[in-house]
This record gives sequence, structure tokens and C-alpha cells, in this order.
Amino acid sequence: MELGLSGKAVIVTGGANNIGRGIALGFAAEGARVLIADIDEERGQRVVAEAGGETAAHRTDVSSWESTQAMAARAVELFGRVDVLVNCAGGTIDRLFLEKAREEWEREVAINLWGFINCTRAVLEGMVEQRSGAVVSISSEAGRMGEWREAVYSGTKAGIIAMSKSLAREVGSKGVRFNVVCPGFIPGQRDAGGDFGEGSMWSGKQGDQFPDEMLEKIAKSYPLRRLGRPEDIAPAVLFLASDAASYITGQTLSVSGGYTMM
Repeated sequence: MELGLSGKAVIVTGGANNIGRGIALGFAAEGARVLIADIDEERGQRVVAEAGGETAAHRTDVSSWESTQAMAARAVELFGRVDVLVNCAGGTIDRLFLEKAREEWEREVAINLWGFINCTRAVLEGMVEQRSGAVVSISSEAGRMGEWREAVYSGTKAGIIAMSKSLAREVGSKGVRFNVVCPGFIPGQRDAGGDFGEGSMWSGKQGDQFPDEMLEKIAKSYPLRRLGRPEDIAPAVLFLASDAASYITGQTLSVSGGYTMM
């Protein structure tokens, strides 16, 4: 199937790590021009080197309106326009609601929910003006069903789904599409130094909560009997961003090995 992504100008937030990295590499392999917008610019540059082609990295804090404006401006400077935005930056620290510190809640809301709002607003006007564009946002199965130890995170991810549907209604007549992909459990990967990287949801306390034996146990609870990998998520995102999906908007697709079947 011809996806028609060659030459498209794409921003991938959170593109330096895990799912975002897989998505950025997927677009680059299709010949798209990719801006990796991540708070960890050093890792972003590593992905640039790995991807080749017209790929660049830009340090971006998605919780900051000023930073996301600069992100959008950089993409236009490099590529002349923005055709696709992938809202992938996000994270949580798994902890029971009554045991979480308020600063953890606030961080989840700032990155997951305000990040979506800031990045989307930063590019949407340009997409409306050019009368074309696709926004594909990474939510979570937690946003569809709620998840134990992820109450606020689940709420923010549900917000992404609802806002994407609302925006699909608002700007569909302007040629702009909004869709959502919901991964299941996609563990991060450490680098050679044993680090997940700045801004990764798997750094510090989060990664420490999931030793290998626990990951094996979780995998057995999935119908496909394995946990997901970034390369499982990327094809769905590429399809929804592509010309092949030109009649699809306002939809939520689970890519989670059957963890939920909604």
C-alpha cells in the first residue's frame, strides 16, 4: 500500500525514546521529513543519526506554550510547513491515588494533557490555512478503561481521546484529521549505560517498579502473550497520518495485543 508520506513534514513529540523513537524512524523510512521534538535533545540527535534523511531534533518541553510555539516555528523553518503532528510525549509514575504526591499529578497533567493542547494549538492554525493536515495522538488503553495505579494518567489520556474527537468535528471541513492510537504496556529500553534518558517515563522510580519477572507475568495476561514494542505502534500511526486514511477521522484505535477489546 502506498502511504504517500514521502516528503511530508512531520513533528513527533517525545521522539527520542521508546514509542516516539519507533514512530520517528518509521516516518523517516517512508521518506518523510521529521522533526524530533523532545526534552532530551541529546537522545533526539542519536535518533537523527539513526534515521538519516531529512531529520532534525529540537529541544521541546511540551508543557510550555512558548516551547511548543518554537517547535512549530522550527519545523516551518526547516520544511516550510507541517503536514503531520504526532503527539507522543507523555508519562506517569505508577502509584495508588492516595499515595501520589500532588507534584506527580501536576506533572502528568502538564505533560499529557497540556502537552496535547499546546502542541496541537501550535500547528493547527497552519494546517487550517493550508487546508490539510493530520494529527495522530498517542493515548493509552488506560484512557479507555481506567487503570489501577494510574488514576490521573488515565484521566489525561481519556482527555486526549475526547479532545481529538471534538477537534475532528471542528476542523474536518478544513481538511484536518484527528485520530488516536492507544498502546498497551510498552516497556522502555535502557541504553548501554543503563539509562532511560531525560524525560522518559521509564526513568527513575518508574523503571525500577517493573523488574523482568514482573514484565513476564504481565505479558502472560495479554491474549497474544507478549508485551508490545515500539515497532508494533508505529505502523498504525503511519497509516492514520497517511493519504491512505484520508477518510478516517475522530477514531480511536487500540494497538495493545488485545489487552482491551472495545
